[in-house]
Amino acid sequence: MLQLQFIRENRDEVIDRLAVKNFKAATLVDEIIELDNTRRSAQKELDDILAQSNQLAKEIGNYFKQGESEKAARAKSESIQLKAKAKELEPVLTETIELLNSKLIELPNLPHSSVPKGRTPEDNEIVHSEGTIPQLFDGAVPHWDLASTYQIVDFELGNKVTGAGFPFYRGKGARLQRALINFFLDEAIEAGYLEYQTPLLVNAASGHGTGQLPDKEGQMYFAPEDNLYLIPTAEVPLTNIYRDVILKDTDFPVKNVAYSNCFRREAGSYGKDVRGLNRLHQFDKVEIVQIQHPDKSYATLDEMKEHVAGLLRKLELPFRILRLCGGDMSFTSALTYDFEVFSAAQQRWLEVSSVSNFEDFQANRMKLRFKDKEGKTRLAHTLNGSALALPRIVAALLENNQTEDGIKIPEALQSYTGFKFID
Repeated sequence: MLQLQFIRENRDEVIDRLAVKNFKAATLVDEIIELDNTRRSAQKELDDILAQSNQLAKEIGNYFKQGESEKAARAKSESIQLKAKAKELEPVLTETIELLNSKLIELPNLPHSSVPKGRTPEDNEIVHSEGTIPQLFDGAVPHWDLASTYQIVDFELGNKVTGAGFPFYRGKGARLQRALINFFLDEAIEAGYLEYQTPLLVNAASGHGTGQLPDKEGQMYFAPEDNLYLIPTAEVPLTNIYRDVILKDTDFPVKNVAYSNCFRREAGSYGKDVRGLNRLHQFDKVEIVQIQHPDKSYATLDEMKEHVAGLLRKLELPFRILRLCGGDMSFTSALTYDFEVFSAAQQRWLEVSSVSNFEDFQANRMKLRFKDKEGKTRLAHTLNGSALALPRIVAALLENNQTEDGIKIPEALQSYTGFKFID
């Protein structure tokens, strides 16, 4: 959530910067400022009434002590009128604050100055490309055929037991999943991240804190009887550890990692982009989260970006890094880098990670603050990244490493899988 004072003092800048995200903010920004004016006026009037009431209470006591009962009676009558007026103002103020907050959460985060303008993924900027795209043998097939041939992923069984987008992994497919999870976790722990095992369901306050609610409500699975949401990423519980927390300046950086199942409805998804492992309703992901001092968050974003790149190098996958344009960014992000790996059998790039800096947008929603060296309370910055999401990594590993005799396992994973080949 954007800070109200910043919106008031920088109206035109807020409107111009949100235009980069193709968000027309002028009407909403003006509504917010007008509501805040109403709130301030009502709050001042209520504060003045309370101050007068407190003064009258002292005067009434003094009048009684001095035996001036008529003056005491008049002051008491005035006090009763003030209290009645305050009682009328309080619900007006409460309603104004609620409406103001409901408008504030409709504003997306401001994009960083480096974010390119654009509306679609085609407008994203390629900032780095690395690795050699493999040349497959004649007869190479996409991962969904490999999964069936080697009986390592069963899509039909998942469809029978649950529905489309909930596959079963079996045999070496299940062991490959477990190997990747442990590999990603070990790499993060070596990089200084503290491992958590988080809940898979969160309350609405947590969803609001990281910005999934109300923006992505339709994409989240919901358990209405308990008013809980299945997590779309471990970012939600990991970051909400620090909701309503005041850190010390010396606590930075806070570095956490978690593996979790992730659940996304992916409503409206269809076509070739969703076949096989390309898009699932339930999938595995290792997530890294950092809470950082505002002065260091962009250096931290570069560090997290390099961490993800290092994982892909060890997996021997060709990859590229894209700086997302305004139209392709999330509601909460100030700057996002996407990582894509090349799928040789599908002949296209697959997104496997997003690394983002949210600046103080999530922190403001969560009241995540810290005391700086001067003792001033400030909002922290939050960052997160997929390190990594498994389905498309598995798809690319299977496709790019297939031979006529089977599928090779990258050297970095062999000590985790316990095998070098799927055949």
